[in-house]
Amino acid sequence: MITYAPEEVGLADTSPCAAIRADLKMCLLNSDCCKKDKKTPRECLKDNSCPTECLQLRHTFFECKRSLLDARRRFRGHKGY
Repeated sequence: MITYAPEEVGLADTSPCAAIRADLKMCLLNSDCCKKDKKTPRECLKDNSCPTECLQLRHTFFECKRSLLDARRRFRGHKGY
């Protein structure tokens, strides 16, 4: 799996979940669903026709976004990488 940290690529988005979002985006764009079936990444996620790796990144992204809203986790830090 290729990971893109905000420092390596120079992502314009510096939010806490930006690296996970970039990894999820690249995973979906490199999947067979987007390449061969010519579907959008959103359609691939709705159909669950993307690889398991992308579904795991989607869950990690969800947990990262949820940790931003959870008041108990503010002191522990954000989930993700």
